[in-house]
Amino acid sequence: MAGDSRAHMDHSMEIGVLPREMKKLPRHIREGKIATDRTRLITEPVKKPRQRYVQKDGKCNVHHGNVQETYRYFSDLFTTLVDLQWRLSLLIFTLVYVVTWLFFGFLWWIIAYLRGDLIHGDEEDWTPCVENLNSFVSAFLFSIETETTIGYGYRVITNECPEGIILLLVQAILGSIVNAIMVGCMFVKISQPKKRAETLMFSHKAVVSLRDDKLCLMFRVGDLRNSHIVEASIRAKLIRSQQTKEGEFIPLNQTDINIGFDTGDDRLFLVSPLIISHEINENSPFWEWTQAQMEKEEFEIVVILEGMVEATGMTCQARSSYLDTEVLWGYRFTPVLSLENGFYEVDYNNFHEIYETSTPSCSARELAAGGGMRDRLLLPHLSLPTHTHSHTAKSHHQDLLCTPDPLREEDGEGEGGLREGTNGSAATLGL
Repeated sequence: MAGDSRAHMDHSMEIGVLPREMKKLPRHIREGKIATDRTRLITEPVKKPRQRYVQKDGKCNVHHGNVQETYRYFSDLFTTLVDLQWRLSLLIFTLVYVVTWLFFGFLWWIIAYLRGDLIHGDEEDWTPCVENLNSFVSAFLFSIETETTIGYGYRVITNECPEGIILLLVQAILGSIVNAIMVGCMFVKISQPKKRAETLMFSHKAVVSLRDDKLCLMFRVGDLRNSHIVEASIRAKLIRSQQTKEGEFIPLNQTDINIGFDTGDDRLFLVSPLIISHEINENSPFWEWTQAQMEKEEFEIVVILEGMVEATGMTCQARSSYLDTEVLWGYRFTPVLSLENGFYEVDYNNFHEIYETSTPSCSARELAAGGGMRDRLLLPHLSLPTHTHSHTAKSHHQDLLCTPDPLREEDGEGEGGLREGTNGSAATLGL
């Protein structure tokens, strides 16, 4: 009896049923003790939400902390002022002018006070440094008129005040410098091409499917404006933590994803939306990734679109990213371009739309090893999917596996090839 009860308890622990004694333990201890391989198969682990390296709108989610050498920001003061937020820029813009006017107004008041203009300014035989300057407020107004060259004509400097002439020259020169810096900062900040990137679109999802008999990773880009991005080019990076053979852990390691650099396909004529394709070959970081492995891995794909704004000639950069949960295997993008009466029309309602397609779930390496004439003969017997496929159709596409072909092995062609699944349909597309 004892042996039977112990066997029953062991069996209960295997299938994830808690014995009565185990329920008295704390939850974290219970879960830690009964975590077996069988329970992991019964309950699939849910991926925790990951932190993005680059946001969807292109903002880099990196904050610089413990910066000791903050003086470096002041060595490039112009760029620091341009990079400030708008509310800080407007505050500094206003403060600089007000402080300058107050400073020189105080100097004009000091000169009038030392010369006695504030006391004898109303006397007819007295020649002041600045006529009609009899208080600090009038000195402040004269400072504003001098620096902004308004010149109302009521207050004017006389030729019997050399110190006033010198101060006038200094204020005119420094005022011009302040105007040049502040107006220049505001002009550059207003004309920055960052807002131009707001009209450059990236698809919400990236997809993996067959294109010209090869597995490709694809995403779509588009431009909403009629004015084009000149000399547009695009590149992509795979962001993924990596451990070297020596045991060094590299967080957020960046790996290049070739999207046509060697063929020139990375240089875009972005008049209508384009599908950017990365061929998964032996040089690709996804060469040995199957569908199951891609769904299990944690990674992020950062895409960067650069070009010159046609209206201003300034360089513009737009960024976006795709997490591992946003890369869908076995899908394609819905066409958005149609021919109308004398022109092409882009339907942006379908810009982010995708539909399911027959795609092998094996890696590109296994697909390349399993290609052959027999694979191509299987293609006409497979029906093309649409976005209205049922759950059964989806399961059928996920069962497309690249496995060695027994017929090919008998012919002495190695382990490549395809074999049929248990449901009688082709197990893999050898495209």
